[in-house]
Amino acid sequence: MNYGYFPGCSLHSTAREFNISTKAVCSSLKINFTEVEDWICCGATPAHTTNHDLGLALPYSNLQLAAQQGFDTLVAPCAACYNRLKVSDFEIRKSDEKKNRIHEITEDKTEADISILHLIEFFKNDFGIEEIKSAVKNPLVGLRVASYYGCLLVRPNEIVNFDDEENPTSMDEIVSAIGADALDWSHKTECCGAAHAIPKTEIVLQLCKKLLQAAENSSADCIAVACPLCHANLDMRQNQINKTFGTKFNTPILYITQLMGLALGYGANDLSLQSHFVDPIKLLTRKNLIPQLEKMNREN
Repeated sequence: MNYGYFPGCSLHSTAREFNISTKAVCSSLKINFTEVEDWICCGATPAHTTNHDLGLALPYSNLQLAAQQGFDTLVAPCAACYNRLKVSDFEIRKSDEKKNRIHEITEDKTEADISILHLIEFFKNDFGIEEIKSAVKNPLVGLRVASYYGCLLVRPNEIVNFDDEENPTSMDEIVSAIGADALDWSHKTECCGAAHAIPKTEIVLQLCKKLLQAAENSSADCIAVACPLCHANLDMRQNQINKTFGTKFNTPILYITQLMGLALGYGANDLSLQSHFVDPIKLLTRKNLIPQLEKMNREN
């Protein structure tokens, strides 16, 4: 199968560590993704809330590019990109009128008959949980992880449909495969506030406070995410949340691929762990994970 890779804007900018860790993990697991040439922004939330047709045309033009470049499957690590690609594909497949309209906007008649997978979906269903487990060099034993799926990764179910929309477990299965403790917690699909971070910051602070409190109540050491916006809201806003509400949260927010990378033998610098607002290196050092990894890397 010929897999195309759609990083989206965030993985080339504010979420570079997601891109870096994804490539590291794929290299270790001998997974070959090829980035789609000349991809454009999927539009994320602002596009489809401003103009519905353009909100479909932006992601669909990337599907057309992927099809023209010979890919039969497109993998997107970003939950927002994944969601927009899936929604666009779904709406255009079910309506010839809509398809013709979007073809007119993109000025391209290419039929984008291509499968769309989120990276988590790929790891679970195409690559395999057991294969990940067998590749682990440094099990993250004793690390308690709350997997946070957010709003977009598993919803709407009739379009995405690769995990349960209320109680998803695919990320938890990966967490368990790499030796960490996957926690059962209450807020795994609750909203973080998403793009309200700038226009309605107070809402994001309140929602993220509830998420952080729920993770703390479950005795989580860290939260694993697969969405750049979720990461930004929970990581970057944590200090502001503490000042606003008098809390003392200090919960590292890690991309699931960073945790996988640790388990596969990569060090802190390899996975850009130093780039977070809430430092995860202190936690990982305390858990005796970083020293083991650095020693392993030197020996290899």
